[in-house]
Amino acid sequence: MSGPSSVKDEPIRGRDQLVGYLAEGEKPAAAWRIGTEHEKFGFRLDDLRPPTWEGERGIGVLLEGMTRFGWQRVEEDGKLIALVRDNASVTLEPAGQLELSGAPLETIHDTCCEVACHLQEVKTVADDLRVGFLGMGFQPKWRREDMPWMPKGRYKIMREYMPKVGSLGLDMMTRTCTVQVNLDYSSEADMVKKFRVALALQPVATALFADSPFTEGKPNGYQSYRSHIWTDTDPHRTGMLDFVFEDGFGYERYVDYLLDVPMYFSYREGRYIDLSGRSFRKFLAGELDDLPGARATLRDWADHTTTAFPEVRLKKYLEMRGADGGPWNRLCALPAFWVGLLYDQASLDAAWDLVKDFTREERHALRDGVPKHALKLPARLGGTRATVRELAGEALKISAQGLARRARTNRHGADESMFLDILAQIVDANQTPAERKLELFHGEWNGDIDRVFREFAY
Repeated sequence: MSGPSSVKDEPIRGRDQLVGYLAEGEKPAAAWRIGTEHEKFGFRLDDLRPPTWEGERGIGVLLEGMTRFGWQRVEEDGKLIALVRDNASVTLEPAGQLELSGAPLETIHDTCCEVACHLQEVKTVADDLRVGFLGMGFQPKWRREDMPWMPKGRYKIMREYMPKVGSLGLDMMTRTCTVQVNLDYSSEADMVKKFRVALALQPVATALFADSPFTEGKPNGYQSYRSHIWTDTDPHRTGMLDFVFEDGFGYERYVDYLLDVPMYFSYREGRYIDLSGRSFRKFLAGELDDLPGARATLRDWADHTTTAFPEVRLKKYLEMRGADGGPWNRLCALPAFWVGLLYDQASLDAAWDLVKDFTREERHALRDGVPKHALKLPARLGGTRATVRELAGEALKISAQGLARRARTNRHGADESMFLDILAQIVDANQTPAERKLELFHGEWNGDIDRVFREFAY
């Protein structure tokens, strides 16, 4: 979740302009980049509570401290709520989860350096505040009521709207963290193929990265509770987007989908105007009673594209949204997994062959079953029986081959497939990060959830 878009504030003349907005994302393969985003939970080292924005140990002070590293301040209503530097940003999720939205980079080596640098900068400032950070998919200890709220107008609107459309939306906002990667496409046809492969295999990423097995200090019965939360957040803006697999899918069909996603807000004259539940189609026609005569602008559209939350999201690039947050090595593994599958043509073809015969029912069974069972979920896929672990193994092989063919090496001559090693270990052991933490919880930790903060902090 980000701030208002920097797109030009010009009125939208017609639907074709919205289609063109997505088409503007097309880039030749040589210009494709990798944008990695990740979120993490802050906690005070003495009592493990999440820091508020205010106070001498608050998130506001943390952001202020990071300006020593050349980050530029972004304020809303006089409060520091984000930082920007070299096409990257540090932003706040609703309960103060700290997010790095990385710069568009050429290789996974670059991405991993960026992540390591960021975590080191955060740790340098946070140590002085006696604050730590934890990478997991769901806040393992604190209740929804214990989570603070950041001073951002967008979140106030969403906070009031979420309970009207689902029972877990406020948990999504305050108690979840993810790692995502944003990838490019060269044409509409290339976008379509990548979108289909990414949607079909998104549950595999959810399984590999499953790391949210605790709620309020106890096992919750899920391996990725974060993924489960999306099933009861807002049915109008989440899910598997079955229409992506229909003949004729392209930019126009996605625009039609977005036009039917209810609005949250419009950002005008420096403030967020609550338009929750309103129709963007009416906004286009200048028919919103809340803004008499006002017509939607391209900036409104850019903002609106960020308020849909499907498993894969199209903006001017494709966002992979299925994975729980985690430690630094998995923050590098997630972009590596998807780059290997989608940025090499032979791998993209092989990945499509892997998933093209999945039926709608099979795709949904994967999506619905993985949050609980992860790699051990049995599945019937394209007429054959398999487990998600077997599917993950096949996908990893294809990805590793794609990264090897990309041949982007570090100074030691190692290609990007090295970043998949942690995922291969998960598949080989048939044990997700969630299962490993549950094993510790029931064994060595003797049911003490506080140990997770000490042993898995960055």
